[in-house]
Amino acid sequence: MNAPLRLPELWSALPPALAAAWDPSAPWALLGAPLDALLDALIEAVAPERRVESQLHPHVHLMDDRIVIGKGARIAPSVVLEGPLVIGDDVEIRTGAYVRGGCWIGDHCRIGANTEVKRSILLPEAKAPHLNYVGDSILGRDVNLGAGTVLSNFRHDGKEIVVPDGAARIATGRRKLGALLGDGVKTGCNSVLHPGVIVGRDTEIYPLVQLRAGIYPARSIVKLKQDLDITAKR
Repeated sequence: MNAPLRLPELWSALPPALAAAWDPSAPWALLGAPLDALLDALIEAVAPERRVESQLHPHVHLMDDRIVIGKGARIAPSVVLEGPLVIGDDVEIRTGAYVRGGCWIGDHCRIGANTEVKRSILLPEAKAPHLNYVGDSILGRDVNLGAGTVLSNFRHDGKEIVVPDGAARIATGRRKLGALLGDGVKTGCNSVLHPGVIVGRDTEIYPLVQLRAGIYPARSIVKLKQDLDITAKR
């Protein structure tokens, strides 16, 4: 096992199956075999006739039999859901959203109109409510993504994603990895988090910020500073 990363505080609680697989030297590993095992166990434990415990609009598209939807879920027309997928209780998924590729969506989460979520874990009360892309990422409890926030998961050159940690560069072994956001992280509108970003809990990221791969501290404010040149019309 590699030496532990200098991780900030991230999550107060993970589902037991994920907590048991936690490796501080590779927190992104939760998105691999541990996520598969969690989804398989929850889907196999639910009888087919109890697979969907909420009333669904006929124009919600279930593209796989390996889907579990909890009680009180509000899923709008034109939503597309692909398994394996577990959706908790009282989750809201708005019109046009696309959830795919193996996701665990915790209780009371919110996924907005035309948002795409792929191969990700949303801990309870996490929100991706307005035109977001969430790829191969973990959103902590009560995370809120501002409108247009993108959690990018793929380098243009297709190379392995590495996470800088001080002078070291930690190989992840993954070609697709988005962001790991601690509990309570907030992002501003149109912010972009590049592949391999880790943000400590309760940090605020202001609008239009672009974060490169790396580890960002807990309880911080990340601002973009810019100069405006305003001149009179001629």
